[in-house]
Amino acid sequence: MTTHLNAETSHSTLSLPDTALVGDLFTLRDYLRWVSSEFYLAGLHYGHGTESAWDEAVALCLGALHLPWNVDPSVLEARLLPVERQRIIALARARVTTRQPLPYLLGEAFFAGHPFNVDERVLIPRSPIAELIEDGFSAWFPEEPPESVLDLCTGSGCIGIATSLYLPTCEVTLADISQDALAVARENITRHDVGDRVRAVTSDVFDGLEGQRFDLIVSNPPYVDARDLATMPAEFRHEPALALGAGKDGLDIVRRILREARSHLTDTGWLIVEVGNSDRHVEAAFPDVPFMWLDFERGGQGVFVLSADELDAHAASFA
Repeated sequence: MTTHLNAETSHSTLSLPDTALVGDLFTLRDYLRWVSSEFYLAGLHYGHGTESAWDEAVALCLGALHLPWNVDPSVLEARLLPVERQRIIALARARVTTRQPLPYLLGEAFFAGHPFNVDERVLIPRSPIAELIEDGFSAWFPEEPPESVLDLCTGSGCIGIATSLYLPTCEVTLADISQDALAVARENITRHDVGDRVRAVTSDVFDGLEGQRFDLIVSNPPYVDARDLATMPAEFRHEPALALGAGKDGLDIVRRILREARSHLTDTGWLIVEVGNSDRHVEAAFPDVPFMWLDFERGGQGVFVLSADELDAHAASFA
């Protein structure tokens, strides 16, 4: 559908004044068509929650109007107020001209079915670990949920906070070295009213967690290697570099996690770490370690699992 619309559009209309657009476009359907065409022509990169110009147009228009994803399709024919039309136009202009990811423009991203505050202090939530959270990590805790969970390199706090929402009996610690990120994480703790079970602490990997042990450690640390970091699309350059790059092979932080995690796990605990397409570097660096690599129904790669026993058995490899 998007391709057909754009094939009929010979030039961008972003250069038109807002008054002209507001006077020609009236319904939500009109704006979805126009925004998707503009995005297609602009050659935007997607990867922060959407996969196409059409999906991004839907996310922008619904987000601008504060409408849910499952809104009744009859709303497509609703005539928008002038202020609503202007808001959509302004967001579309900003998305095309600045290349800012849409969640930053909206100030919100959804993760594991829940909304989270986001801005350029934190990565935009998009981890496939969401599927594990929605399933309550049942593959590793089939009988009783974990009592204590650490979300290491937490950023916005989305992994740990979502875990607390799906597992209402667990205690969660959010840890990050960035004070800016922790400020956003605390906003999200307040937003979801989980402050009685979720706390945010300053920690350089495990350095601020002395003496603490957890049943489950989950981490989406910086893991982008130098080559990928240098060639990332413009949208990703709006995200904090501290949360993306981690040395030549992307494993500077992952090595520390593997080396130190066992001291912070209970004897029956589990470590789950996302390394994305640096999975090949992990395999090359630790060929003797039996990493369990997970598959995801909704896509995503590079998430491994190790037990406390496995970390003990291969401690020499991580030293």
